Amino acid sequence: MDILLQQIINGLVLGSMYALVALGYTMVYGIIGLINFAHGEVLMVGALTSWSIIVTMQEAMPGTSGWILLVIAILISFVVCGLLNFTIEKIAYRPLRNSPRLAPLITAIGMSLLLQTLAMIIWKPNPKSFPSVLSREPFEIGGAVISVTQVFILAATVVTLAGLMFLVNRTKLGRAMRATAENPRVAGLMGIKPDVVISATFIIGAMLAALAGVMWAANYGTVQHSMGFMPGLKAFTAAVFGGIGNLAGAVVGGIALGLIEGIGAGYLGALTGGVLGSQYSDIFAFIVLIIVLTLRPSGLLGERVADRA
Repeated sequence: MDILLQQIINGLVLGSMYALVALGYTMVYGIIGLINFAHGEVLMVGALTSWSIIVTMQEAMPGTSGWILLVIAILISFVVCGLLNFTIEKIAYRPLRNSPRLAPLITAIGMSLLLQTLAMIIWKPNPKSFPSVLSREPFEIGGAVISVTQVFILAATVVTLAGLMFLVNRTKLGRAMRATAENPRVAGLMGIKPDVVISATFIIGAMLAALAGVMWAANYGTVQHSMGFMPGLKAFTAAVFGGIGNLAGAVVGGIALGLIEGIGAGYLGALTGGVLGSQYSDIFAFIVLIIVLTLRPSGLLGERVADRA
């Protein structure tokens, strides 16, 4: 029972980060039908940017509260990643908007490789230890343990998802997103500027990826130029699992995938005496992807056009 509770906690933390990234995928797909495979690299840039900010501030202002360092690093990562995704959309995707779907897909893969290479040049290829800015004292819950960082990840994810749902369903920008998703040309005739809405969507998705990147780095304690590939791929799996183009589906898919991966890896390690475990956790994500694409290609919640944003 202790193993189950611990793996549920681990799965919820992991699934929360998947959900944030999956929302970026599903928002962009919902509006322009594009799978932005460079989205995982935006997560990587957010993590490396936060590492640079925290290390620099620790050297310049020793003794500064870890919470202040973390908040400042997250805010600066928002700005950097938002500008990055805005530039990517304007330069790489916008000119190909009316092209065959294969063209922007190839461009997205190329942009992913380009960002990895640029990050390797700027931050160097060696893995870096992410500073531990929050308390390492864990909390015990029914025999399982959860760290302050993991509590922060869960709380920040809940607040962020609630804010996003409010934005999409209750604000003028959200209505513009839904209208553009339904029909960009008709939305344009109603006074909505589709290019502005699409750029805003890319920026919001980048901020979600940046937050997930900082969380990922803080939870696992390491950053490097290639760290965004696997989380990005799994978040795409989560978006497909929940129903690509559906916001609630992205959240459900992310949490479900995190739980499947966490519980599966935990029990696999327990049953094999530690011979097999977390290093084989990736297999569960892709088994889920194969099953979903085979049995229910539309995902758990389908693709409800009215909810797309």
